[in-house]
Amino acid sequence: MVWLKFLHITAIAIWSAGLICLPGLYMRRALVPNQAALHELQALVRYLYVVILSPAAFIAIGSGTVLIFLRETFEAWFSLKLAFVGVMVLIHALTGMVIIRLFDKGYIYPPWRFVATTATTVLTVTLVLFVVLAKPIVPDLLPDVLREPGGLSRLLGDLIPYPR
Repeated sequence: MVWLKFLHITAIAIWSAGLICLPGLYMRRALVPNQAALHELQALVRYLYVVILSPAAFIAIGSGTVLIFLRETFEAWFSLKLAFVGVMVLIHALTGMVIIRLFDKGYIYPPWRFVATTATTVLTVTLVLFVVLAKPIVPDLLPDVLREPGGLSRLLGDLIPYPR
């Protein structure tokens, strides 16, 4: 289990670092002096996203899923962590969409978007780390009956036909 956790942490670190640094590379789009430099930047950005970041994200999520069942981590703080990881997945998907358009003729990545994307990504990664390391006490927002097998059926009573 130690090696799996090491793999998970390594993949998260690579994925997070890549999501943080990519907007900086997007800003370089406006500074390329010629078409050859533009193609080199495009190759670098696509390589980072397709060959390094996407596999790291897949490994991080896959190994994390296995760790959930090995460690039986079913606590409220963990749900909060998964929500922030979901935000990272959303950022990852939006990053892929930016890369598709970034190298179209005349497209420039606006500085405000660089600041917003980088700040959001850093905040999200920081929140994931905080929740994992601090394991804060998060109140359960759902009633106890929903944590029991068949609880929803008992809660709703006869509204849901349930064969007995």
